[in-house]
Amino acid sequence: MPSTSPAAPPPALQPGPALAGISASDAALRRFLHGLPGVDAVGLQARTAALGTRSIKTTAKAYAIDLAISMIDLTTLEGADTPGKVLSLCTKARRPDPGDPSVPSTAAVCVYPDLAATARAALTGSGIKVAAVATAFPSGRAGLPVKLADTAEAVAAGADEIDMVIDRGAFLSGRYLEVFETIQAVRAACTRPDGTAAHLKVIFETGELGTYDNVRRASWLAMAAGADFIKTSTGKVGVNATLPVTMVLLEAVRDFRAATGVQIGVKPAGGIRTTKDAMKYLVLVNETLGDDWLSPDWFRFGASSLLNDLLMQRQKLTTGRYSGPDYVTVD
Repeated sequence: MPSTSPAAPPPALQPGPALAGISASDAALRRFLHGLPGVDAVGLQARTAALGTRSIKTTAKAYAIDLAISMIDLTTLEGADTPGKVLSLCTKARRPDPGDPSVPSTAAVCVYPDLAATARAALTGSGIKVAAVATAFPSGRAGLPVKLADTAEAVAAGADEIDMVIDRGAFLSGRYLEVFETIQAVRAACTRPDGTAAHLKVIFETGELGTYDNVRRASWLAMAAGADFIKTSTGKVGVNATLPVTMVLLEAVRDFRAATGVQIGVKPAGGIRTTKDAMKYLVLVNETLGDDWLSPDWFRFGASSLLNDLLMQRQKLTTGRYSGPDYVTVD
């Protein structure tokens, strides 16, 4: 059974065409967020553990591997990143297996804002998105002007998607309006001069939120503020994406669509390294949300090493044997 029951937001938090016009107050946000049904942690963990034992084989596994590849945000977020490394990553995103053109490209390449222009030039015409982290990633500890400048720089450089991170200190201190208004302001900064906008992914750093209830509250807060995607983690802390935490996000977007008609994407990130891991997440999406979310438009993996394992497993299905250690590039 699902770990929580559906909940509807109060009228003041209903998103409309003009998300920047949503009215909210600290009191209203606190009343709503703390009025959400609590997460049954035991039931949640039991359900995700059971779903994690599902076995996917043969044709279904081949389909799932290609789907997982197409959902990857191929990521490099290191202080030593260079334009050359980003160009190499973009080449891999376009053609993950140079010897097999039937392998789908990845969904996006995710980089720091100063390298977004390099990725944009390398990916133009490919259909692969350029994602850029922003808002003082990974800590989220900066003043709003800095966060908005960070976002504007990435959008101007050609980013299709902005991965922002919330200030966990503000959220855990109960300063919900501050977090809400920051998300709204960053969303506004995603708008280009021609009126189009980069998609906004909001990262919670769930490993630092402490409880499943907090993860659920952060999910609803971000969605009401205008997030296009909600994302578990930066990949920069000890505890990143887990199946139970991702289930909380999946249930939140399910309930949010039921209440508002607005569909929001989900992105687990950090620690998802193997094909077996990816299959567990796809089962979770299918069982919780169904086909509507089984698309790169609505579900992503934030990963780097995951792609190599998927390619190795794909070749095993195709040839019946595992490839040598030099079959895939080292990112």
